[in-house]
Amino acid sequence: MKILIKNIKELLQIREPEVHKVSGAEMANLPKIENAWLLIEENVIADFGKMDTMPQINADTVIDATGKTVLPAWCDSHTHIVYAGNREQEFADRINGLSYEEIAARGGGILNSAKKLNETSEDEVYEQSRVRLEEVMQLGSGAVEIKSGYGLSVEGEIKMLRVIKRLRENYPVAIKATFLGAHAFPSEFKENHSGYIDMIINEMLPKIAEEKLAEYIDAFCETGYFSVEETERIMEAGKKYGLQAKIHVNQFTAINGIEACVKHKALSVDHLEIVTDEDIEALKGTHTMPVALPTCSFFISIPYTPARKMIAAGLPLALATDFNPGTTPSGNMNLVVATACIKMKMTPEEAINAATLNGAYAMGLSATHGSITKGKRANLIITKPLSSYYQLPYAFGSNLIDSVMIEGNLI
Repeated sequence: MKILIKNIKELLQIREPEVHKVSGAEMANLPKIENAWLLIEENVIADFGKMDTMPQINADTVIDATGKTVLPAWCDSHTHIVYAGNREQEFADRINGLSYEEIAARGGGILNSAKKLNETSEDEVYEQSRVRLEEVMQLGSGAVEIKSGYGLSVEGEIKMLRVIKRLRENYPVAIKATFLGAHAFPSEFKENHSGYIDMIINEMLPKIAEEKLAEYIDAFCETGYFSVEETERIMEAGKKYGLQAKIHVNQFTAINGIEACVKHKALSVDHLEIVTDEDIEALKGTHTMPVALPTCSFFISIPYTPARKMIAAGLPLALATDFNPGTTPSGNMNLVVATACIKMKMTPEEAINAATLNGAYAMGLSATHGSITKGKRANLIITKPLSSYYQLPYAFGSNLIDSVMIEGNLI
C-alpha cells in the first residue's frame, strides 16, 4: 500500500536518522521543505522532497495537501490516561481557595483517585481510558506514555498496568507503560514509608516483571511525598528488573532530586516548575531529558518551567500533557504547544521540536517516532490550510487539524 501526499505547503521536522534530540540553540531550528511531497509505504515514511523533483509514483492513494502543513504526530511522554471517575469537586475547591497540598491533606488528590480506581472493575477502567486515548489520537498524538499510580496497592497497580497493556494491544498508537506505585503513600502507610516501599519492591515489582507490564519506573520525588533517598531506593529497585527511571521532580520544591535522577541515569525528569542553577548544572551534558508540563501549570496556577533559562544553558526540553484527573484533565498537545509559546516564551520552532523529536526521546522512541525521517513510522498531522505553522500556537483555541495518520492509516 502506497500513499502519496502532494502539494504540501510546509513539511516540518525533516531529520536525518542519527538526530535523536535537539538541545539549546539547536531547538530554534525546525528543518522544513516548502511545496513538498511525502510517500508512505505500508506504515513507514519511504521518501519525500520538493514537488519540482517528485518522480513518477504509482500510489494507491493520493492526498492533495494544497495550503496545508504536514508534521510528525505529537509524542506525549507523560500521561496518566488510565484512571477512574474524575475530580471535578477538587476543581471547585481550588477555585474556592484550597491549595493542592490542602486538598491532598483532606483525602483528596491522588488518594481520591486511588479510592475510585480500586472500587472500579478493570473492564470499566479500560472503557473509560479507551475513550480518552481515542480523543488524544484525534488531537494528533501518535505516541503516548501512560503511568500507573492510582492503585497504590498490589492489585490496583497491576490492574492499571493490565489496562495499559490492553490499550497497547488494541490501538495502533505507540504506548509506553510506566510503573508509578510510588505516586503517594496510602493512608495506612502514612507513618510507615519504609513499609510501603517494601511492598513496591518485594510484591509489586516481581509481579509486574513476571507479566512484563512496564518499561519504566517512576516516583513523585517531592516534599510531602517521596524523599530523594526514598526515590533513589525506588530507582535502584527498578534497575534490577530492567526498568529505567522517569521521575516526577521539582513540581513544588527543589530538594536536589534532579541530581539523584541524573546519577541513576533517568531517561527523563518531569515537571520542573522550580529549577535551580544547581539543577541546570546537574543536567548539562547528560542523557536525561527535562520534560515540561505547561498545561498543569495553567490548570492549577503554579509557576511554569523556566524554558528560556534552560535552553540558554544549552539543555534540551520536551513538552507533554500530564493528562490526569486532578491537575491536568486534558490530553491536548496542541494546547500544550500553544501554552509553551505563550507562557514559557518558547518559539514555535522550539515548542514543536519539544513536542515531537524530544518527546519521542523522552519515552525511548527516537528511532521510530518524532520526525520526518525515512524509515520512521508514518505518524502524521495534516493541518487545515494555514498561513504558516506559526498559526498552530497563535490560534490556540482553534482546531487546526484536518486529519491524523497513525501507522500509515488515517483515523
